[in-house]
Amino acid sequence: MSVKVACVGGGPAGLYLSILLKLRDPSHDVTVHERNPEGTTYGWGVTYWRALLDRLHAHDPVTARAIEASSVRWNQGVAHVRDLTARQPGDEGHGIGRHRLLEILADRARSLGVHLDFEHEITPDALPAADLVVAGDGVRSTLRAHHAGHFGTQITMGRNRYVWLGTSKVFDAFTFAFVETDQGWIWCYGYGFGPEASTCVVECSPETFTGLGLHRASEADGLALLEKLFADVLDGHPLHGRPSGAVGGAQWLHFRTLTNRTWHRGNLVLIGDAAHTTHYSIGAGTTLALEDAMALAAALHEEPSLPRALARYEDERRRALLSVQSAARYSALWYENLPRYMQLPPQQMFALLGQRHSPLLPHVPPQLYYRIDRAAGQVETLRRLKRWLGPRVARTVQARTVRPYSEGSVPRT
Repeated sequence: MSVKVACVGGGPAGLYLSILLKLRDPSHDVTVHERNPEGTTYGWGVTYWRALLDRLHAHDPVTARAIEASSVRWNQGVAHVRDLTARQPGDEGHGIGRHRLLEILADRARSLGVHLDFEHEITPDALPAADLVVAGDGVRSTLRAHHAGHFGTQITMGRNRYVWLGTSKVFDAFTFAFVETDQGWIWCYGYGFGPEASTCVVECSPETFTGLGLHRASEADGLALLEKLFADVLDGHPLHGRPSGAVGGAQWLHFRTLTNRTWHRGNLVLIGDAAHTTHYSIGAGTTLALEDAMALAAALHEEPSLPRALARYEDERRRALLSVQSAARYSALWYENLPRYMQLPPQQMFALLGQRHSPLLPHVPPQLYYRIDRAAGQVETLRRLKRWLGPRVARTVQARTVRPYSEGSVPRT
């Protein structure tokens, strides 16, 4: 049966959902509404991993091939600590410019007959007439905020400050750089997303942020200071606050971890960052948004009614998110307690950086944890136990973390 769907927000979630809906039934009437002009975006590059690419190929090979062709790859991680460097092999990662990703998705959606409505802001008081309205308008979703009491939105602000930057330095691996200053540690994550550019996310504690004077520095002065601090890893390349066509300039932010008690209300459903966020240090935001779209498209196609489809979508995605949300929470905590790990030799610190998702790590002395983990890695039985037990512990801990709120605690915004 043909349905009319309005996707509010022209990000990856809404665009990919529109593609999947039209692929399943070309008679669906699907419109994506985006308040900004076409080609306008924020941020620099986004990351994803091979597992997502395989799923994209399974759902729509045309889109998958275009994304893969526009992506860069890496299979190593590099950590610079003071004047020392550690390098380790890792899983195959991919980076693509956010602007290019949105361009690919928009072109594919248009080719399938999706209506793209740019420079049109949808307000909660004037929703489009549609069988289903999909709120893909991000962490600051106005559609969700209008019904905050129903959705049970909870936002937790992270302690550290961070800023999203770009650079003409092209990193050949996923790169970490930790710099010790008189005001404390400051660090960056760098990864390529094209032949001429990389993303560079800089983070530090609030004490270091104010101690370095970044709270009162102009954008130009702040970038100049960061270029000086990270001169070695940047090889003399500049940092940039905004890409061409970006909305706004570089801003230092606190990460907002967002959860909701429920994801749907009548014919309104949340997707992507409007429904949930995970700390940027695990690089999962775009992947989760696209996986939301896959799950929602399948549920709408396979379930006999809209209420059942939305309930299935929410239940499936909530379960899938438990281990990811746990990993993100402990990853953020690792960085918020960075000095705890910086006295280790670089190779050991880098090893624990890779273990930062563990719920046990915050409770075990770092060097002891490293020795235990290294010993376990040398015994096949213990390796198998760790691979089996780790995700289960993470899901259990995360479920216990979110349950008190989902059973009726007061939302905090």
